[in-house]
Amino acid sequence: MGSTHMNGTKWSPSSWKSKPIVQGVEYDDQKAFDGAITKLSKLPPLVTPLEIVKLKNELREVALGNAFLLQGGDCAELFDYCTQDMIEAKVKLLLQMSLVLIYGGKKKVVRIARMAGQFAKPRSSPMETVNGVQMNSFRGDILNSYEPDVKLRTPHPSRLVDAYMHSAATLNYLRAALGSGLADLHAPLDWSLGHVLDSSVRAKYQRLVSSIQDTLDMLRTIGLDSARNLETVDLFTSHEGLLLGYEQALTRAFRLPPSTLTSATSRHHSHNRRASTSASTPTTYYATSAHFLWIGDRTRQLTHAHTEFFRGIANPIGVKVGPSMPASDLIPLLDILNPTREVGKIVLITRYGAPLIAKHLPDHIRAVQASPHAGTVVWQCDPMHGNGRNATSETSGQTFKTRRFSDILSELQQALQIHRSLGSYLGGVHLELTGEAVTECVGGAEGLTEEHLNTNYTTFCDPRLNEKQALELAFLVAGFLREEYEEGSDGDAS
Repeated sequence: MGSTHMNGTKWSPSSWKSKPIVQGVEYDDQKAFDGAITKLSKLPPLVTPLEIVKLKNELREVALGNAFLLQGGDCAELFDYCTQDMIEAKVKLLLQMSLVLIYGGKKKVVRIARMAGQFAKPRSSPMETVNGVQMNSFRGDILNSYEPDVKLRTPHPSRLVDAYMHSAATLNYLRAALGSGLADLHAPLDWSLGHVLDSSVRAKYQRLVSSIQDTLDMLRTIGLDSARNLETVDLFTSHEGLLLGYEQALTRAFRLPPSTLTSATSRHHSHNRRASTSASTPTTYYATSAHFLWIGDRTRQLTHAHTEFFRGIANPIGVKVGPSMPASDLIPLLDILNPTREVGKIVLITRYGAPLIAKHLPDHIRAVQASPHAGTVVWQCDPMHGNGRNATSETSGQTFKTRRFSDILSELQQALQIHRSLGSYLGGVHLELTGEAVTECVGGAEGLTEEHLNTNYTTFCDPRLNEKQALELAFLVAGFLREEYEEGSDGDAS
């Protein structure tokens, strides 16, 4: 079963198999792989089409400049992260960050977590040498183990089903916790700023926190805090759609009434109780492994398998855009992925690195502005992936992969300035972060240095902002957004 795409070519969830693929996986036991895929194809969807449609509507508002997108979570999720404490820590951090951003930008914040499925990671080389022994590189819990053992590093199909089960368990608790008041704004939030070493900076942050708390107190006093939307929040899930066999198995055909796809988000559920589908309703394919998937910087080739798969799913999708993408390739890719030019369908996740953003971002923005896709995309800054570097501790002699907080902040600030100078809207940020007190990125208000890296360096892939650094970054971005809002308001007034 398949469908005819808008460009006239046939598409099916398996048509990607006819294309060349990079970052592919070869399993020694094909029978076990086939069995795992068969099992996955029979298991229930992890997310529903109505949830995906709701996110699409919210991303449309981001593309139109009416909302801001906050996306964050682990670089590579581990099965061990599927615990109550770790799930709650991420949710609470994203909530606090979003409140700060709402205060700064005076706009709704759309929250997408890198969780409940971010188990696979692309690698620059499929093999590595550990202690003189060559073995498969660690490519995420969905494929193999981090343990430096040749057998455990061999990709095993059973991990595909394990990934589904851990995603389902994470989503189950996430939904239950949000429904039970985990994100209730009536509850006190931990705004402790004791880690901020600079007293003037701490005072500035505390003024912002006090303003947020005063606003919440006012809502309680006048009785406007009884609305349901102060007791819970929408939190969508995302991951890189790297393993196409896994994604295909969880891609399902649905027939939704056309009114479902165009009605306001608030009317979805009430309308669809009355609506009925018919044989004439077109079939739409949704990847139900997550609400939002993205194509990585290594897998976005125009004629390859990942682009072929992504062009046929109705989910909103992200595309990582880095220095290696010529501006001339961007519009052909958008033509393939979004031929109907649906507003908010595509999120362009730019990741250049602080030294290179000024060289590449303007050309990418101008290319979109000069195309039929102008005004349809969400521009999102990923200030993490272009700013990796190695650091060696003088005390221990260990070498760590890290990121400087100042580089992350610089790329974000430059992105905001470049978009504004070109009449474009930076609609979001994409961060690798954790709710834990890790020491993986250096800098920030708590003064982490390279000598602190081995204190609590726990990532198995890329370094993440800890909860204090992530919240501080939200404060700083809120300051930038507030300046733009106030300047824009002054301009309107005049």
